[in-house]
Amino acid sequence: MVTACGQAASAPTSVKHVDLAFAYDSSAINAMQEMAMGARAAAAEIPGVSLTTSAPPGAGFDTPAEVALFQAAMKSSRDGIALITGSPDAFLPSLQQARSLSIPVIAVDTPPPPSMGVGTFVGNSNYEVGRLLGNEMLKKIPAGATGQVVVGTSIPGFAVLDQRITGFLSVLRQQRPALQIVGPFNSHIVAQENLVAWRAEVAQYPNAVAYLAPSDLDAASLAQVQRETGRRLLVGGCDLEDAALQAIREGLVYALASPEHWLKGYIAISLLARRAQHGKALPNGWWNPGALVVNQSNVDDIIARQRDQASRSRWFAATVKDQLSNPAEYVKPLSAAT
Repeated sequence: MVTACGQAASAPTSVKHVDLAFAYDSSAINAMQEMAMGARAAAAEIPGVSLTTSAPPGAGFDTPAEVALFQAAMKSSRDGIALITGSPDAFLPSLQQARSLSIPVIAVDTPPPPSMGVGTFVGNSNYEVGRLLGNEMLKKIPAGATGQVVVGTSIPGFAVLDQRITGFLSVLRQQRPALQIVGPFNSHIVAQENLVAWRAEVAQYPNAVAYLAPSDLDAASLAQVQRETGRRLLVGGCDLEDAALQAIREGLVYALASPEHWLKGYIAISLLARRAQHGKALPNGWWNPGALVVNQSNVDDIIARQRDQASRSRWFAATVKDQLSNPAEYVKPLSAAT
């Protein structure tokens, strides 16, 4: 899937026109849709920027297809590319070519290994996102609690999700050591398969203390299991799929830890635009835009924020201005990225 947007046609003649790209793993995964939406918002709001967004279709990861889209972006978007990939090794030849052509590349969401030769990363500490969720769940799990905590993951081996699991399990093991951790099991990335997997897991462990996963897809499935069975479960997840947010409102999901994906896409494209239009050097290091806990106390505000592109832009306007005006407060060495 390839889409283009921007304001080049209406931009003042004094504004330098630049062509940027945002390439990502999958057009069907909510988290990546959010990041691409943030990228498009930045392109729409910065005069002179044209942006192409591209990703393979489907919920799976078609790495060769994404590499081909990245190579196409090098031809059409010579002023800069933001890249999300869980398979960095597959991009090494293309990244070497990008460097030879002086095309700047920013890594988004997944920390770039040194082999990528990419010096700027915009993303969260997924370990800390997991700890954020873990600490929120402690409010519903009493000290000294025993029993099982069932953990699923929709993409086993995917580093972003694995780091979140490591984070929330580190909190539970330290603060509630008597709990027995079950899993993580493969809950599957396709929605219907995910629901079937969680039905089976809840049937096998009906009295678990909590059910946790590093994505919102799992939370939405667990909410549906509760609707079907009439049971009430303690559920926590990450990301902000609409169905999971509605489940918080209904009391079927206790909390979600949001890595604020939209903000990552916006910041990455803004940095590339500033470099291309004004010669402002890309920050050398890891730009962490922050995270948020969503629960009953703020879910209505977040649902309103997530309504459309305009509502997101309004919500994040002050945050974007602050972060772009004070980069030193948000940038750490790449070696610190987790």
